[in-house]
Amino acid sequence: MGASNLVSFDLSQPDVELYTAARELLLTAHHSENHRVAAAMRGASGAIYLGLHLGSKRINVCAESSALANARMAQETSIESSVAVSMDEHGEPQVTNPCGVCRELLRNYGPEATVLVDAGGEVGTVSLEELLPYPWMRATETEWTTRPPGAGKPY
Repeated sequence: MGASNLVSFDLSQPDVELYTAARELLLTAHHSENHRVAAAMRGASGAIYLGLHLGSKRINVCAESSALANARMAQETSIESSVAVSMDEHGEPQVTNPCGVCRELLRNYGPEATVLVDAGGEVGTVSLEELLPYPWMRATETEWTTRPPGAGKPY
């Protein structure tokens, strides 16, 4: 099954509203070094929370992380959907896919959430489970015991 089978290209009005919120933030606050990405997340309450990439010479904080922090500060119980945008070469915001750290964070705070993604030049939605099928977990957090590679197999 290819990745395109996991993506829905049937965007809803709330999906478009989420993108528009992130786009407007980036157009207002973009800076080529300090604020390269904007994000918007819809909480379970329906409210939209914005976030902005924070960059410096030594550290960068992703836009998704700051949007998630804003949602949690507002006592949002979970995230239902998320989108991040960055500027293209013409200065136009376009959907950008979340990095691995943001995928992990989103999965912790919105395991049922959908994410707007750039699927080869077309925007679609995908579930976090499909976006991150094997999240990082400590061995004590799993419901199973993982056998060592090669265990029980004759070589």
